[in-house]
Amino acid sequence: MTPSAPSLPFRDKGLANTVAAETQMSFIDGAKGVLEYVGIDIDSLARQSTFEETVFLLWNRRLPKAAELQAFCASVRSEYEVDARVHDIVRALPRSTPPMHALRTLVSCLAHFDREADENSPEANRRKALRLLAKTPTLIAMFDRHRKGKPFIAPDRSIGIAENFLWMLNGARPTEAMSRALDICLVLHADHGLNASTFAARVTVATLSDMYSAITTAVGTLKGPLHGGANQEVMEMLLEIGDISKVDDYIMGKLSRKELVMGFGHRVYKAYDPRAGFLKTFAKQVATDTGNITLYDMSRRIEEIMAREVSAKGIYPNVDFYSATTYYSLGLDLDLFTCIFAMSRVGGWAGHCIEQLEANRLIRPQADYVGPHGVKYVAIAQR
Repeated sequence: MTPSAPSLPFRDKGLANTVAAETQMSFIDGAKGVLEYVGIDIDSLARQSTFEETVFLLWNRRLPKAAELQAFCASVRSEYEVDARVHDIVRALPRSTPPMHALRTLVSCLAHFDREADENSPEANRRKALRLLAKTPTLIAMFDRHRKGKPFIAPDRSIGIAENFLWMLNGARPTEAMSRALDICLVLHADHGLNASTFAARVTVATLSDMYSAITTAVGTLKGPLHGGANQEVMEMLLEIGDISKVDDYIMGKLSRKELVMGFGHRVYKAYDPRAGFLKTFAKQVATDTGNITLYDMSRRIEEIMAREVSAKGIYPNVDFYSATTYYSLGLDLDLFTCIFAMSRVGGWAGHCIEQLEANRLIRPQADYVGPHGVKYVAIAQR
């Protein structure tokens, strides 16, 4: 059998048409509006699963048995606390620090207190992944309380990630509906193919750097407004509109000026974002329970206008549109929204790092040089 000739390099700006990795974690069909985690559709997971079970699924490519899930949850909860010296680092950060800057620093600093930081065995990487999953919510809650001049709240090992985060953040026990709403958002954001931050994490870990470096890379990538932050911009838009009576003029004005309406459209999905369906229903319940139904009604009116005006162009609500009102109804500050995204996506990032190392190859694409050639060096005195 004659081997096929190697393919020639071609220019693919943004790598939009390049397959750079194989994965068994998530599958996306943007034309049909499909997202699956290990073959299970995202709507089923949002309705029936939990964030912890979803992470187990992503890391092990199968659903856990009851005893396995119980053991996994216990392992996560045992790692909620951070080293006491991290408390001092949090307190040393300026209170004006943007939360994603703080999170990038704090995730990185966890490596200094982990004896396995540079241990690259599969077992050690899974243990570090679990620590990052457990401690990232603690870091976010600690920094938010620090910047508000409030004492830290110790994590509660008897409860799950979503409920424990709201407890550490607010110092009050959340309602069951509030905990479940956040848990659903964490499930929906846990993984999404080879997005920019996931790719960045895989590039870093492929050099055989450590798990903390890879997740820090991912946090820094997610911070960019072209990747994370869209749900914050949705909420800013809703607050700017202010009242349902002003929605029509505001949105039609945006469309007439050919401006973006935040929370609509997606680089991948040309159908309804499969993550938004059940979340829309749950967002209404949470908004009702927390006295924010006006915001939800405004969102529904915006969706009606956009469906009439632009759905024929394949522009539909994305997951950020309804997660924005959900986060706001839970009492989260707007500048924490991207941190919550990161809190969830740690599960996916770590899973991709584990997967990358199973059959690792250094990720090293080519660049198309477009500069000059043959330029003569000129001594500094003659320049």
